[in-house]
Amino acid sequence: MEHHRAGRRDRAARHRRDDLPAPRRPPVEKGDLRPHLIRYWLTPPAADAEFDAKVADVCSLYRDAPALAERGERCVSTDELTGVQALERKHPGLPLAPGKVERREFEYVRHGTRSFILSRDIATGQVIAPHAGPTRTEADFLAHLQAVVATDPAAARWHVVADNLDTHRSASLVRWVAELSGPGDRDLGLKGKSGILASRQSRAAFLADPAHRIVFHYTPNHSSWLNQIEIWLSILTRKLLQRGSFTSIDDLTPRVLAFIDHYNRAAGPFKWTYQGKVLAA
Repeated sequence: MEHHRAGRRDRAARHRRDDLPAPRRPPVEKGDLRPHLIRYWLTPPAADAEFDAKVADVCSLYRDAPALAERGERCVSTDELTGVQALERKHPGLPLAPGKVERREFEYVRHGTRSFILSRDIATGQVIAPHAGPTRTEADFLAHLQAVVATDPAAARWHVVADNLDTHRSASLVRWVAELSGPGDRDLGLKGKSGILASRQSRAAFLADPAHRIVFHYTPNHSSWLNQIEIWLSILTRKLLQRGSFTSIDDLTPRVLAFIDHYNRAAGPFKWTYQGKVLAA
């Protein structure tokens, strides 16, 4: 039977006229083409041999954070929120009402931007020593981490979850961690030339050394979703920044800090369920 059917298909193909057009697709329906929409995608980078190990390391840290806190070790998730605009609406909006959505003035006045560097305690959920300023330089990030560590000088060790931004593996950060971890006479080499300071990779490897008092846990490339602080930054954006009207930078900054104080009063840890396994559909 199968042989008979295959023979009929072959005969039909031989007798098909070459001048006939190819079968056409169904006509395009109204609304099928949406040129006003764009969807981004990421061309997969070269395979990261350490991807699984990095994911497992970060997820293990989230799971073990409460136990580590009992042993005097602190775990924080850190990142920057840059270019936050102080936007003032030209006219007041209309509040939410039954049957009506909130209405917001379309026009606004720009009053400049601020950058925030934030760290969230993984075990308690509190945001620690927030930093606000016009920039997010290597010196800014170092100053923030120094302020974070100063909140608990008796802590035996600090674990820091961070992405691969250059300021998170800088030469000044390496020198500070080396100073805290001893011995003080260690030769770190020259930045870009030799030793621990030679490259981004060598600096990151030093900062991730579990023997140090400050230990960095880096997320894989393009995996900022693995950093819990990103969840908190979305809370800040949705609850304050998107709905706020700020008359100046001096208005924006204290309101962000006030939001953090309010959040910290009832803060709690995120329930992290992802453990590095492939998600099944």
